[in-house]
Parts: sequence; C-alpha cells; structure tokens
Amino acid sequence: MQMIMAVDRDHSIHFSRWLQLLTLVLLLATSGSALAVPSFARQTQQPCSACHVGGFGPELTAFGRRFKLLGYTMKVGSQTNLPLSAMLVESFTHTLKAQTSAPATGFDANNNVELQQASVFLAGRLTNNLGVLAQATYSQNGGLLGWDNADVRYASTFTHGDHTGIWGISLNNNPTVSDVFNSAPAWSYPYMAADLAPGAPAQPILVGGLGGQVVGATGYAQLDGKWYLEAGAYRSLSVAFTNHVNAGYDGRVVGAAPYVRMNHTWNLPAGVFELGGFGMAVRRGLVGADLAGNPIPLAGPADRFRDLGVDANYQFFHGDHAVTVDGLYVTERQTLNATYATGGSSNLHDSLQSLNLKGSYWYLNTYGVTLAAFADNGSSDRTLYGNDGSPNTQGGIVELDYNPFGQSTSWLQPWVNLRLGLQYTFYSRFSGLVHNVDGAGRSASDNNTLYLFLWTSI
Repeated sequence: MQMIMAVDRDHSIHFSRWLQLLTLVLLLATSGSALAVPSFARQTQQPCSACHVGGFGPELTAFGRRFKLLGYTMKVGSQTNLPLSAMLVESFTHTLKAQTSAPATGFDANNNVELQQASVFLAGRLTNNLGVLAQATYSQNGGLLGWDNADVRYASTFTHGDHTGIWGISLNNNPTVSDVFNSAPAWSYPYMAADLAPGAPAQPILVGGLGGQVVGATGYAQLDGKWYLEAGAYRSLSVAFTNHVNAGYDGRVVGAAPYVRMNHTWNLPAGVFELGGFGMAVRRGLVGADLAGNPIPLAGPADRFRDLGVDANYQFFHGDHAVTVDGLYVTERQTLNATYATGGSSNLHDSLQSLNLKGSYWYLNTYGVTLAAFADNGSSDRTLYGNDGSPNTQGGIVELDYNPFGQSTSWLQPWVNLRLGLQYTFYSRFSGLVHNVDGAGRSASDNNTLYLFLWTSI
C-alpha cells in the first residue's frame, strides 16, 4: 500500500508565497506565447504578418524566428512602448451527435457558445539582451484565471572566424515552448481547437503533459543561421504553487527531466526547409488527494517516460502567396512502475505514438485554408484505456480562415488583429474503435466537430 506523504503546511505556504511573488513578477514583466502579440509589432514597428505566416501565430517567418532567437529584444526607434497586449477567443462548438453528458459544468451536451480564452500579455524587451514572453489566461470552461506559456530569455550574438551565431538562455514553463521554429509539440496544429469536444484519449507526455506544471532552463545556440542546438532540464513546481496559478497537477517529476533539441535549416530560393529532432526523459510519480480533495504527490515508485520526436517544416513564399507544410512525429516508451503496481495498467511496459501532418495555403496573409491529418496510437492496455484496450484515434481537419486585419496597410495596424476561423474535425477511429466507442452505441464519426471561432488581439 502506498502511503500519502505528510506535508509541512507552514513551510509549503511560506515557499509557495515566494513562488507566487516570483510568478507575479514574471507575469508583470513577461509576455504571451508567440501568438502574434501586437506589443511585439509595436516594438519592432512591423505588422504582425512580418513575424507570422497568415498574420497570426504561431507559424513564424524568418524575421519572426530571428526575433525569438534574440530574446524578443529587437526594437525600432527610441520611443518607449508599454509591452501590454490582450487576446480574446469566442467560439461555437457542435458535434455530429450530442455527447452523452455535458462536457463541462455550465454547458450543454451540444451546441455550446463559449468565451474560450481571455488573455493578458506583457511582452517585449527589458534590456538590450533580456526579453520576456508570458501569458495569463481566463477560460469560461472551469472559470479560472491561470498562467499560460512563459518564456524569459537572455540572448546575444557572436562571431568566430567566418562564422556568426546567436546564443541564449531560456527560462520557461513548458518543454518545447522555446522552440525557434514553433514546430515542436507546444506549437503543433491545430493552433486553436475546441475544448468542449472529445479529444485523443492518450498522447505522449511531451505533447502537452507538462505545460505549466514544471519550470526549466535551457541553453541554445544557432550557427550561421543553419544549425540549432538546445539542451536543458525541467523540474516540478510545488502543488501549492500550481494551485495558485491554476495549472493543474498530474504528478511530481522526480529529479530533473533532461530535454534536448537539434535542427538544421536550408535556405531555398523561395522559402526554407527545416528538419529536426528532440527528446526528453521524465520520471513522474502518482497523485493522491488529501481530505479536502486537493492533489498531493504519493510516495513510492515513479513511472518513466522516454520521448523522442522528429519534425519537418517547409515554407514557400511567392508574391502574395504562401504555402507551409509541417510534419511532427513523437514516440514514447513507458515503464509504468507506479501505475502498474497500483493496478492502473495491464502492462508494466507500454508505448505511445503521435503523428501530425499539416499543409496551409495563404493568399495576401488574409485568406487561408488548412488540411491536416492526425493519428495517435500505442500498445494495447485494457486497464489503462478501456474499450478494446487501444488508444488508436485517427482523423483529419479542414480549416478556413479570414484575417481582415494584420497587414501593414490595415486599419489601426498593429492595434487591431482579427481572425475568423471555421474548422471541421472528423474521426475515422476513436479510442481504438469505429463503432460503439463508449459502450453506449456512439460511433467515432459522432465525435466529428464543427468549430467556429473569433480570435482577436490588440
């Protein structure tokens, strides 16, 4: 039997207050997750389309990648701009068949209108070499205000013989959020998606499983605009702290979790091609609850996750036309020492794989169409996944976008940015099955989702 660890409450409260103060400092001195934050545009005196394909993020142009590499510090002019931005996302979600129960408190089983995100950003340059990027977000689903992606950077340039480069250090709270191409899991497509519709039952831990619950430092360097290397490690934040910032708590990362990223960029006559890889090793314990129902870490063995991924990104630009193609594959080996010992899985060793492919076309950075396919699969484990024991979920996405603002000649540029999106997600298989995926007669295609969103930032 595993024993719940006792908590020194006075010490935890004292420590969490210091962490909370540090977080508030970061949130008041940092800014939001590279999603076309207008305060960056005001700092560089460039339209959002200078950094982002389609005028909205997170797909970065060559200029946007350099801006991120240099720690968000590039600036034009001597004026002082308040590094403040805001973002709002209002959405409508419809599934082909109503869900068996409401997806969240305060919503219906189908046809839900939601204030999906209301975010505040403080983003930009602090000194010549220090810049920040962090985000605080409120969501109607859950009714909570919490911290989102945060990235604080120190960066500088260097020369050595005929070679030039950029090096830096990133302090952030989500592995892969520091990625310079924004093609790693933290930025993978879809960039905006329904949170009131069924989703993949299982994905590798590096695909969103640690965001906001850890803090890490990585060092990076880019040489000659081609080779890029980043390495560092992440540790868990305390339960008290994650409660304060409403980040959730899925278990304590034991020790430090190492992370490494490498890629190479080829500059082509009308575009660019990037090929890279990344990896992370995580040991994480299980979660219990105290008498009040609050999460607490459990003593005992830890599950081990070893994630490896490859990604490729191609961008083509010709006049008013832009084409981007992305591929992302992550495979995970699991040794479930804790989960298996407590009867939570049928197997001691499991695996997961996640594949995402996406192609987008943009005209005038205003009209966009995206086609995507996804497949999440893994070893069969009936105890862990239920149904037939398979997490296999496959399907595709079609998205149409319209950005009336965001160009250099747009009205009140760069203060007004708007995207109207219509997205349709369809499933050929869900949780291992095509029919009766929930034991109540629901088919995989019944989870097909029509998602309409209005995304604006100032």
